[in-house]
Amino acid sequence: MRFGPWQDDVIARHPGIAPGDGGRAADHGAGVGDVAAPLVDPRLLERAGKILFVAHLALGDFTYLKACFEAFARAWPHLKIHLWVDERRRTRRAAAWEHLRKYALYDWLAACPYFDRVYRETYSPALLARSIAQARAESYPVVVSLAELERHRYARLARKLSPDGFVVGQKKRVRPYDLYKRLCYRHLDAWIAARPRAQQPVQHISDIYAGWFAQLFGLQIAPAARYPVLAIPATWTRWARDQCAAWGMGGADRADGAVARLVFLNAFAKSVERSWPLERTIELIHAMRERDGWRDAGVIVNVVPEAMARARALFAGRALGPTQLFSAQDNFFQLPAILARCDLAISVETAVMHLANAVHVPVIALMRRKTPEWAPIDRARSTVITVPGRNDWVERIGVADVLAALPPGR
Repeated sequence: MRFGPWQDDVIARHPGIAPGDGGRAADHGAGVGDVAAPLVDPRLLERAGKILFVAHLALGDFTYLKACFEAFARAWPHLKIHLWVDERRRTRRAAAWEHLRKYALYDWLAACPYFDRVYRETYSPALLARSIAQARAESYPVVVSLAELERHRYARLARKLSPDGFVVGQKKRVRPYDLYKRLCYRHLDAWIAARPRAQQPVQHISDIYAGWFAQLFGLQIAPAARYPVLAIPATWTRWARDQCAAWGMGGADRADGAVARLVFLNAFAKSVERSWPLERTIELIHAMRERDGWRDAGVIVNVVPEAMARARALFAGRALGPTQLFSAQDNFFQLPAILARCDLAISVETAVMHLANAVHVPVIALMRRKTPEWAPIDRARSTVITVPGRNDWVERIGVADVLAALPPGR
């Protein structure tokens, strides 16, 4: 294998890094394969003490990237893995900081034993500057940016975090006159080409992420190992059982419940084009009450914390039968623990539909046509309803469309 001059320079700059015997074999469905010229020199990984990954992570991203990080940790067990979670909602408004600070993803990351450090305070300009200073003090030998949005900006950030390290990121074609982006991409020592918008055939996002790690490190992650796995701590499993019992909704085990079925409804996504009007969930609940097999179903309506006051006002006084508003305000694992007790999840195009797959609950997914790679991975348990037109928002999907996809009564 031939190694690039940049990586040789990095090895020379870091006395603790010297030529080694390459990558180790890995087990559990992943290994260091013979992929031609992985972008990161195996000698760097062999002799480096740590590596920094940079990503603008959402819950859905991590649902599938988790398998890649686990495979990397098995292949390079001596490396300390540090993760920079960049908050794209960063703001100077102090009123928003508490919500951003409690982002549910951080609870999940804290439960993953292979992350030695997570940079999670990037949600304000002052905290961003402090985190950058902390990262620079680490003198990272290798920084890998997994950012797909504003790739040029993250190339610049990655170099700022490690002025002398080997920096890898994603790169998109740039128009000849766009000098700023060209200069930003010069911060990269190596890059993954941005994936084309239209792919034939369409790859699932889990396959795309596995492909990144193959290009970066020569890791081969078997298709079966890409399926999301979510271990819910027993504490939160018990909490969900007790909470559902308090609501009069026993859920999946039926031993302690008063309802025949339990349905999880989620109309919220981070962007308006992927969301469903909350008023439409009320219409859907009314319509389900007229269906055999669903008349007495317990319905849990997921609400993001910042919208809970509006949701309570909207649902107040409605004759909706056994219906409960819910928000995982204390810990991330409240969400999958409640999901796991349900018979069906109905969700817009966001993390909930992927988490439902991870806990093996059937899902009806409401999706746009623009992102087929983000369809639920479990085809056997998933029904996908797509909008009529390529540029339509999820709100174009009607209540009748969802009713038509409901499983038959029992």
